[in-house]
Amino acid sequence: MEAVEEKTIVREKSVVREYAEAIIIALVIAMFVRSFVVQAFKIPSGSMLPTLLIGDHLLVNKFSYGIRNPINGNLWIDTGGRPDHGDIIVFRYPKNPSQDFIKRVIGLPGDTVEVIDKKVFVNGELLKDEHAVHYDPRIIPGNIQPRDNFGPIRVPKGKLFVMGDNRDNSYDSRFWKFVDMRAVKGRAFILYWSWDSDHFRPRLGRIGHLLD
Repeated sequence: MEAVEEKTIVREKSVVREYAEAIIIALVIAMFVRSFVVQAFKIPSGSMLPTLLIGDHLLVNKFSYGIRNPINGNLWIDTGGRPDHGDIIVFRYPKNPSQDFIKRVIGLPGDTVEVIDKKVFVNGELLKDEHAVHYDPRIIPGNIQPRDNFGPIRVPKGKLFVMGDNRDNSYDSRFWKFVDMRAVKGRAFILYWSWDSDHFRPRLGRIGHLLD
C-alpha cells in the first residue's frame, strides 16, 4: 500500500512540474516577444486624430530600427532600419520615461524644422502631410506658445522631431523638443482592435487596418 501511495505522489509531482515548466517557458517566450519583436499599445488620447482614434489598439514592430537593450536603449543588433519621415513611432516620453507616447516623425537628424502659421517646413520646404489636420482656426503667435509658430530649429544627431497628426491638440516636439533614438520602442504598423467607449461597441471596420 505504501508503495502505491509513493508512486501516486511521485506522479502528482511530475504533473505539477510539467505544468510549471510549460508556464515558465510560455512566460519567457512572451517576455522575449514583448521586449524584442512586437508589443501591443492602446491609444488613450486624441493627439493622433484622425489617423488613430481613442480606443484603438495597435501593434508595434520593435525590430524595425534594430534590436535595443530594453533597459538603456543601446543598440544590440543593427537590422539596418532607420526612422524615416512620416513613420508613426512609439517612444518613452522624454519628460517622464515611464510613459509611452505615439507621434509621427517630422524631422530626422540634421533636418531644420520650422512652423509658420501652422504650416510645417522641413529644410526650407513646405511639408505636404496628408495626415495632418487642424480643428482650431486660430493662429497663436510664437511668443505666446509654439503650437502654430515655432523655430527654426535643427535636429541634433541621434534625435528625432515628432508631431501629432492632430496639430492643434498635440503635446509634441514643438513643446519639449526632441526624442532620443534610444527612447524609441518601435514603429506602429497595424490596428488589431478598436473600441468606441462613447457608443460601447467595437469599431470592426478598423481591425486589421495598416498604418502609414
